[in-house]
Amino acid sequence: MIVGILKEIKVAENRVCMTPAGVEVMAKRSHVVLVETQAGVGSGFSDADYLAAGAEIVSTAAEVYRRAEMVMHVKEPQPSEFPLIREGQIVFTYFHFAAGEELTRAMIDSGSVCIAYETIVGADGRLPLLIPMSEVAGRMAAQEAAKYVERTYGGRGILFGGVPGVQPATVVVLGGGTVGTHAALMACGLGAKVYLLDTNLDRLRHLAEVMPKNCFPIMSSPATIRELVQEADVVIGAVLLHGAKAPKLVTREMLKSMKPGAVLVDVAIDQGGCFETSKATTHSEPTYVVDGIVHYCVANMPGAVPLTSTVALTNATLPYAVKIAEQGWQAVARDNADVRQGLNVVRGKVTYAGVAEAFDLEYTPVEEVL
Repeated sequence: MIVGILKEIKVAENRVCMTPAGVEVMAKRSHVVLVETQAGVGSGFSDADYLAAGAEIVSTAAEVYRRAEMVMHVKEPQPSEFPLIREGQIVFTYFHFAAGEELTRAMIDSGSVCIAYETIVGADGRLPLLIPMSEVAGRMAAQEAAKYVERTYGGRGILFGGVPGVQPATVVVLGGGTVGTHAALMACGLGAKVYLLDTNLDRLRHLAEVMPKNCFPIMSSPATIRELVQEADVVIGAVLLHGAKAPKLVTREMLKSMKPGAVLVDVAIDQGGCFETSKATTHSEPTYVVDGIVHYCVANMPGAVPLTSTVALTNATLPYAVKIAEQGWQAVARDNADVRQGLNVVRGKVTYAGVAEAFDLEYTPVEEVL
């Protein structure tokens, strides 16, 4: 198969979807790998690195789209790319369709086969292609919160871990999945007092056993959230509903009860955000203030640490890319429930229920396109 590796064009996105090491694996299996020139520079990989791994360097995204049977990205295709995507072409990337109606309708119109990293589900019920970036984003959430709670950035002017004789910061993490757990671990490591909320009692029992002593796993409810945000110096939103919009757990009304200069970090912003006042921001302009509360809602947080993120992402996506390249998407999806659940839009039909529900579109069971 001819596989295309595209340069990311979303603002401040420095990751690339495959390392030279990944290209070498594909090339040794006799697949042709087209790499758009300069695609890896932001992650520290040169065109020469890709050439040495067996790739063919091409000068434009248009050529990649024209020649490749499967194209790979990190982020969703941008509007300038919509006209380049061909009918029947496989597009394998993070889509987060439920948060983007324009993107969803453009992919429907393209007739392409859209396989979303974020909805591939493993046999254990986990999300193997979302986990690496969730780990990065979770750890970054605490790291960024520790910075923006400084007075210099409009925060309360509090040190996460305090010092002897001074209280540490209070951090509330909404969601005990991969993002939330890693955010809580990082915040605990910095010495903060951390409340980790989830609605799954079994998960809370597990977290109570494995998390540090300064982490307090608590059953989540609207009343509990209302109570804890009043105490919080930082609230990290880490709630994910597979392929659907994130629930709004912190309302604008709740902001009035929070400490001035408290920080909200919305890691769920790619899925619409879990704070009512959230709107996507960028690494160049990461924050804004609503009712005295600092909001950090960067939509591609792992893009700020592209070398770590690119290697972690390739580790997870490469086995799937190899399978699709060798067997074709239909054969893989028939035999592999993981990939089958990754099919979101196929040849003009929406095959993922959460996406159809988000925009009141007709839903086609994925079995009908196989």
